[in-house]
Amino acid sequence: MTVVKADGYYVTPAVVKNLFIYSGETYSVLVTANQDPNRNYWLASNVVSRKPGTPTGTAILSYYGGRSSPRARPPTPPPAGPAWNDTAYRVRQSLATVAHPAHVVAPPPFPATPYLVSMKHGLHSKFDQSPPPDSYDHKNVNISSPPPTNGTVTVSRAVYRLALGSVVDLVLQNTNPPNNRSKTHPWHLHGHDFWVLGYRDGKFEPETDGWWLNLRDPVMKNTVALHPMGWTAVRFRADNPGVWLFHCHLEGMGVVFEESVERVARLPAAIMGCGLTKGYHY
Repeated sequence: MTVVKADGYYVTPAVVKNLFIYSGETYSVLVTANQDPNRNYWLASNVVSRKPGTPTGTAILSYYGGRSSPRARPPTPPPAGPAWNDTAYRVRQSLATVAHPAHVVAPPPFPATPYLVSMKHGLHSKFDQSPPPDSYDHKNVNISSPPPTNGTVTVSRAVYRLALGSVVDLVLQNTNPPNNRSKTHPWHLHGHDFWVLGYRDGKFEPETDGWWLNLRDPVMKNTVALHPMGWTAVRFRADNPGVWLFHCHLEGMGVVFEESVERVARLPAAIMGCGLTKGYHY
C-alpha cells in the first residue's frame, strides 16, 4: 500500500505492508495491481495496542478476469500481522508520516514583535496579557507510577480561553494507568486541524525535547496517536470562533477550548433546551 493522505491531507507517499489506523483517523492508500492475476491474495485486519479478544478479520483480493475463483482461498496462510504490543513498530510508522512537499507550513509559535520589545515600549496589544493556564509539575512527575500518585490526573470544568488567531502548542503525555497497561490513545480536535510536531518515548522534557520536534514538514491531521509511555506534540492556530473539544476517542479524557465566542452568530433555537437554557426563546 502507498499511503497518500492522512485525515484528508496529502502526505509524502510512503509504501507500507501494514497500516496502523487509530480510532477517528482516516487514510487514503493506493494499491498497485501488479501481482500474478491467476491467484488470490489475503487482506487482514488486526487489533493492536491492547491484547485482542477477537480473531483476525480477513478478506480476499481477487483479480477480475483471472483464472482463480473470487471465493478461492489464497495458497498461503492468512497474515498474522505485527504483534499487538509492538509499540516500536507503530511509533516508527507515526514518525515516518510527514507532509507532502507542497504542504501548508505550520506557523511559528511566537509573535512577530518580540516580547522584550513589546514590554519595553508598552505594546500591550502585541502579546496576550492574561496569565497562562497552570501546568502540571513535569519535573517531579513519575510517569511510571499509576495515578493518582503521579500527579497528572485533574478533574475540572474549567475552559482554556484562546486568543483568536493565536498559535497553540500542545504536548500530550502518556503515563502508567491503574492497570499498569499503558496503551495508545487517539486524540481528536474539533473545529481545527493541527500539525503533528513529534513523538518520543518517556517523559516530555521542555528544556531538551524541543530538538525532537519536526518543524520542517509536519503532517497536518485532526486525530493523532499518543503512544504508550510516550508523548506527542501538536500545533494549531486558534482561528475558529466557538467552543471546541479536544478529547481521546477511547477514554473519558479531554479539555475544552474557547475562542472569541462573542463572534459566533446567533444560535439556532434547535440547540436550546438543555440545562439552564430550558424555556429560552430566540
